[in-house]
Amino acid sequence: MRRDRGAGRTGSLRLSRGSRRLARGSLNYPGIGSTDDGRPPDGMPCVVTQAYLGEGPALYRRVAQGILAWQLQKRSGLRVRTDSDTVRPGARVVSGFGVGPFRINAPCEVVWVRRPVPGGGPQSAGFGYGTLPGHPVQGEEAFVVELDGQGRVFLKITAFSRPSNWFYAAGSAVTARAQRHVTSRYIGSAHELAAGES
Repeated sequence: MRRDRGAGRTGSLRLSRGSRRLARGSLNYPGIGSTDDGRPPDGMPCVVTQAYLGEGPALYRRVAQGILAWQLQKRSGLRVRTDSDTVRPGARVVSGFGVGPFRINAPCEVVWVRRPVPGGGPQSAGFGYGTLPGHPVQGEEAFVVELDGQGRVFLKITAFSRPSNWFYAAGSAVTARAQRHVTSRYIGSAHELAAGES
């Protein structure tokens, strides 16, 4: 499997002269890259969600291509702004949900990327991104499609986080419900990709 790590590890983003950052600040949580390693930092609750998508390398590659082009986020109904059309280490993305003055923006930076390799399984592809200042939580989330040795394809979403401030801590039940809702939308998006829906 091919893994890319880059600017995302340090939180920096190199931009050409005169360009503006999509989101400001640096990654703001312990354990940067932990969703790739599989071990969340101490004191950070971790949730792993897995969904069966179907069978075969072609399906796996369709889903991998979609994940690495922000399609899980875009198809889930989030308003997505990014500084890169494809996922790459150091890319920044701001996902927005809600309406009007009740819209919450969630800025993140990609901290690792795993691209598909030629051949069959087992292998996996996807990425992890971490939160930046202004996000309702502090932590990391990963979106990975896996092709196992029997040709079965699964989506795996791993997230660890804690509220970013007292306001979101006070509304932690609402925040958790929102996270579960968005995760279910990501799974629906993955099923669309698996089915070849455009």
